[in-house]
Amino acid sequence: LSSYARQCLGNFEKPDVDSIDGLSPSISIDQKTVSHNPRSTVGTVTEIYDYLRLLFARIGVPYCPTHKEPILSFTISDMTDVVLSYPLETKIQILSPIVHQEKGSQKDVIDKIRTNGFIRLRVDDEFVLIDEVKELDKNKKHNIDIVIDRIKVSPANRGRIFDSIETALDYSHGLLVLYFENGEEKVLSSRHTCKYCGFSVPKLEPRLFSFNAPNGYCPDCKGLGIKREAEPSLIVPNQDLSINEGAIDYYKNTVGTKNLEWQEFELLCNLYKIPLDVPFKDLSKEQKDIIFYGSKTPHQYVLISSSGNQNHRNGYIEGIKNKIERLYQETSSDFMREYYEKFLKDKTCTTCKGARLNPSALSVLINNKNIYQVTCLQIKDLLIYLDEVENTISPMQKEIADLIIKEIKNRATFLKDVGLEYLTLSRMALTLSGGEAQRIRLATQIGSKLSGVLYVLDEPSIGLHSKDSEKLIKSLKEMVNLGNTLIVVEHDEEMMKAADFIVDIGPKAGVHGGEIVGIGNIDDIKNSPRSITGDYLSKRKYIAIPKKRREGNGTYLKIIGAKQNNLKNINVNIPLKELVVITGVSGSGKSTLINQTLYNYLRKQIYKTEVDVGEVKKIEGIEYIDKVINVSQEPIGRTPRSNPATYVKVFDDIRELFAMTVEAKSRGYDKSRFSFNVSGGRCENCQGAGVTRIPMNFLPDVYVKCDKCHGKRYNDETLLVTYKGKNIYEVLEMTVEEALSFFENIPQIKRKLQTLMDVGLDYIKLGQNATTLSGGEAQRIKLAFELQKRPSGKTLYILDEPTTGLHTDDIKKLLKVINRLVDGGDSVIIIEHNLDVIKCADTIIDLGPDGGDNGGTIVCSGTPEQVIKNKKSYTGQYLKTVLNEGKYE
Repeated sequence: LSSYARQCLGNFEKPDVDSIDGLSPSISIDQKTVSHNPRSTVGTVTEIYDYLRLLFARIGVPYCPTHKEPILSFTISDMTDVVLSYPLETKIQILSPIVHQEKGSQKDVIDKIRTNGFIRLRVDDEFVLIDEVKELDKNKKHNIDIVIDRIKVSPANRGRIFDSIETALDYSHGLLVLYFENGEEKVLSSRHTCKYCGFSVPKLEPRLFSFNAPNGYCPDCKGLGIKREAEPSLIVPNQDLSINEGAIDYYKNTVGTKNLEWQEFELLCNLYKIPLDVPFKDLSKEQKDIIFYGSKTPHQYVLISSSGNQNHRNGYIEGIKNKIERLYQETSSDFMREYYEKFLKDKTCTTCKGARLNPSALSVLINNKNIYQVTCLQIKDLLIYLDEVENTISPMQKEIADLIIKEIKNRATFLKDVGLEYLTLSRMALTLSGGEAQRIRLATQIGSKLSGVLYVLDEPSIGLHSKDSEKLIKSLKEMVNLGNTLIVVEHDEEMMKAADFIVDIGPKAGVHGGEIVGIGNIDDIKNSPRSITGDYLSKRKYIAIPKKRREGNGTYLKIIGAKQNNLKNINVNIPLKELVVITGVSGSGKSTLINQTLYNYLRKQIYKTEVDVGEVKKIEGIEYIDKVINVSQEPIGRTPRSNPATYVKVFDDIRELFAMTVEAKSRGYDKSRFSFNVSGGRCENCQGAGVTRIPMNFLPDVYVKCDKCHGKRYNDETLLVTYKGKNIYEVLEMTVEEALSFFENIPQIKRKLQTLMDVGLDYIKLGQNATTLSGGEAQRIKLAFELQKRPSGKTLYILDEPTTGLHTDDIKKLLKVINRLVDGGDSVIIIEHNLDVIKCADTIIDLGPDGGDNGGTIVCSGTPEQVIKNKKSYTGQYLKTVLNEGKYE
């Protein structure tokens, strides 16, 4: 390793282990490294996009977007023939465009042209002698063309024309302009140019198809596919108000003042006779356009500042939408940037329509598809497309593309094998679930075909329907067959049955765990007397099936005409006051229906939050809901200062308790002294985090224990204050179970800690770093926080795969908590693949039948007993076995 790498690794704590023997090179594939970079896509993560870029650069054919004709590059002889094809005696000027000049460099360019003996130029469409060129604005880019020759078309001039073209191409690096007397011009290129309109494509190289480089990306959105634009509905949140009443949020505090911005806006309204005292909704479209986009013509006007100074202005008067976008780009203040952001919204780039690439890159086709259209194909359709390409290209192209196509097919097939055939390569990596991202990396590793490697996988079955688990297990066995060792951390019963060797750790969690309670094959685990896993595998313990399903109170949320992503314009009735489970294979549309459509629609209606709602006609029954809570698996915080105690608000009570001690009062310490988020009692070296962050250029950032407070977060004076013999740091180091016993006489603290116990988090420490919590743990902490509140009977809870990372015994506890919410009169919707949760549902809504284009319909809906009778439902097929073998309450 480099000295830099060794220096960083020196700060790593050594693992608390005596020795590990027989360790081979290791690769860890965990759930947490979903990229938050908007440039990262499924294609780039799997490296398939790199091979696609190479394929298009080698066998792609550019087409003119206007004339739909293939574009071929011209040789100098070809260009000479083009010139001679014009009528005899036609006067033509041969120009060499010196394009893409940097600001401030034009004078140097002109001086260089002069020294090379040229006497005429065309500067910004005006022909001038080189000695008569006016002073150029160094802050503006100018179009400069060298006039190489002025000539009449005649076969006798062929040699001169050839030489002039050669010179022109030399100066412009392959571009040429033929200028005619009537002002027409034609562009020719020794690269790729349309013979009709001069549309040009640079040399086909893989970087032309990269949306991360200037050669390929769309110049407007810089390869993101989206642009931040001011949104009229955010600028004018309430159209019932008039402008004078503050309808335009940006001006609401300056209406009628001497503020120059308001004066200018008021002048704009007066010029176009826009009334300021009528409701904004009553203004015409034309009037609203002027408010948003500004004046149609330039104006001369004077503004008078509060001090009486005159401010003379001349030009177009800016509209509020354009003003906000400009100020957002220009400001260097984080505070102001945040302020402008509340008026902005991410929208698909209008230039590239979300394709991320420039017109040149998108004009290159293989089998009538450009590279963006290929990345929009689902993996299963991509494989069909590649077969078609192989069957239609010429033998020479086949020889060039053979290895590239083989590599793409290999990787795409692995994605299909791990149940991801519904994904597209253009999908942003940040929209993937943890399980999807993990399986993508798994497919990439299988694709690399390494052997002799130790792979460590953390719950690869997350987000996977029972139907797809079989495919995943098959893929894992393929990796073993290549000569690799796989260590899989997993709770899935099917995975345990397929394992060659199982190590069961327990018996319980936290301080009650950490021992090997079972080792060997699945029968050894079943027969282990101390193994809770064995208890559930052998059915000594089980999650009981409810004898009776709840029937709600006859009220429903009715989703009408949902057609976001792959949803097929479906209508869904979701019963309230019940436990409703949304099922279906991966990619069938569950998250689109519940998170993007239902949850966002309810947020918009109930909380008036401006969010993107999935395409839907309407949702009825909102009057039965007054609160919607999405208990997601997003981290409870992204810094080491976030922890379970602060999230569930129990730390406020603990700090108050410490501030009431005799020692604290005698020292004059208040509640804030025991906070690690503000100066005073905390360690200032790590600012209360207990760790310091070390940026790693070759790895994710690492956090190492603070060398001043040794991870205790507080300074020595604060740590002298104790309650029942424990200081504030020692309290944060307690597990929930220990803290519950420690604070049993403080009802307010005990009640909040009890909710963490109820969701099965007795083993986590109160001050555990949020960055070390799994998605499932974060979700249960959020659930514990919600359990503190009194049931209103009109609350809707939405949980997305709450069983992530949970043992069957924990699922049992979780179901108890969820049932408590429903029994309290509230409604719960769970998106889930776990059959133990599905069998406990009052109503199942099964989407599918498959993923991607073949999903998005309601396969069936009803109680578990009704769903197992539907032969089209994959969920029903697997649920049937569970219900038949299960035990009832």
